[in-house]
Amino acid sequence: MDWRPISADSHITEPPGCYRDHIDPAYRDRAPHVVRHDSMGDIYVVEGMKTPVPMGLIAAAGVAPKDIRIGGARFEDLHRGGWDPSTRLQDQDRDGIAAEIIYPTVGMLICNHPDFDFKKACFDAYNRWLQTYCAHAPDRLVGMGQTAMRTVKEGIADLERIKAMGFRGVMMPGNPGEKDYDDPIYDPFWEAAVALELPLSWHILTTSGDNSLSKPRGPKINGFLSIIRGCQDIMGMLVFGGVFERHPRLRVVCVEADAGWAPHFMYRMDHAYKRHRYWMKGQELARLPSEYFRDHITLTFQDDWTAFQFADQLGPNQLMWANDFPHSDSTWPWSQDVIAQQTGHLAPGLRKRILRDNVVELYKLAA
Repeated sequence: MDWRPISADSHITEPPGCYRDHIDPAYRDRAPHVVRHDSMGDIYVVEGMKTPVPMGLIAAAGVAPKDIRIGGARFEDLHRGGWDPSTRLQDQDRDGIAAEIIYPTVGMLICNHPDFDFKKACFDAYNRWLQTYCAHAPDRLVGMGQTAMRTVKEGIADLERIKAMGFRGVMMPGNPGEKDYDDPIYDPFWEAAVALELPLSWHILTTSGDNSLSKPRGPKINGFLSIIRGCQDIMGMLVFGGVFERHPRLRVVCVEADAGWAPHFMYRMDHAYKRHRYWMKGQELARLPSEYFRDHITLTFQDDWTAFQFADQLGPNQLMWANDFPHSDSTWPWSQDVIAQQTGHLAPGLRKRILRDNVVELYKLAA
């Protein structure tokens, strides 16, 4: 190829001082921080959350499946690119990619924190740290700011601040502070996102109750299959709630929830709308639900053979490939092998669109 793919979903590893060094002083003593545990290794402790964040899975990219462990890792042994931007560029080169859209790691789980004031302080601190990280190479390290969404008014102010900080999009918490996202009170927020040209993203594991890894039905591995459900519920809510009908220029991203399910999901949405909207008191829409899904929702995925198989049945702008570095589900450093295996049947134009052009256009990156 005479071009390199761009990862639409990669992550940093928040360093020990990420929150403590950048948080509002009133929260400094409570800020998330790293603790060395005798048996679990280094863990991120977040006050108010029952389960700490073990560092092992955070940076297991490139580790053989039989060697992946949830605990026992030391921060200094993790992928340095997770917090060192100069090393990160070397990691990109090794994987054969041109740039990455950068999401948090610990910040994903803080989305589920019950204290919205604490969450707001943490996200403001993270944004300050990430701004410095991405400034090292802004064309290759493309940051996504975080908002706690305590209120609609504050959410709009967050959008304006995130835009001013140079970020290209916004990572949304699954559960906002005021009502739910389909309520018309959010209409000014959607309009602000459109005006500021900031795509909004919902990532897996950022919605309260959508992580069944801790209490799955049956073997623990069964819980892995359920972590995409929170994103699916939000996408369906935005469609059926008429959000896209009221805001025809709004674009959102469903992140790391795979994409091979989308054709059936859209078909099922249309079936529900045609057959059951009257007795279920569904909102009348001008178009079929699948049309809103196709025109307004982009999906990221990493190792999803079915997504490439169904690419022709989705909108040309709907799919964006990702490598998920440095997490345990990452394709790094074998991304080129995965891409070669899974995209060989695609027409060159569609292949390039999924691997690069869609993310360039959505986030207005340098071509």
